[in-house]
Amino acid sequence: MAELTPIYDLMLLLRTSVEDERRAQIRADVEQTIADNGGQIELTQEWGVRNLAYEIDHVRDAEYHLLQFSGPAELVETLSYNLKIADGVLRHRIIKVTPGTPAPLDPPVGAIGAPPVETVEPAA
Repeated sequence: MAELTPIYDLMLLLRTSVEDERRAQIRADVEQTIADNGGQIELTQEWGVRNLAYEIDHVRDAEYHLLQFSGPAELVETLSYNLKIADGVLRHRIIKVTPGTPAPLDPPVGAIGAPPVETVEPAA
């Protein structure tokens, strides 16, 4: 029986004090790391700038991104390490999605000064 590739959710919080180009580069680096390590992006949602529930490192807001990807377990370790040392990343969390878990909800509305939320489904 063929083993299914696990699916993971990555919630990425980027510092708003960092330039837009650097935040775009961080997102591109994440996507490249996933592709280079045998993973595939299933879903990308940009939630925009939102207030944090509490201050983190004297920061009150962050740019939120949700990525759902599949890939080997080694990819999670590599990606987590890269995000820990990347300048501009406020927080990240990678969670393994268990079979039967419903699809991610639509992104929340009400981002601070951000354009409407975009959901990008990769071409099959």
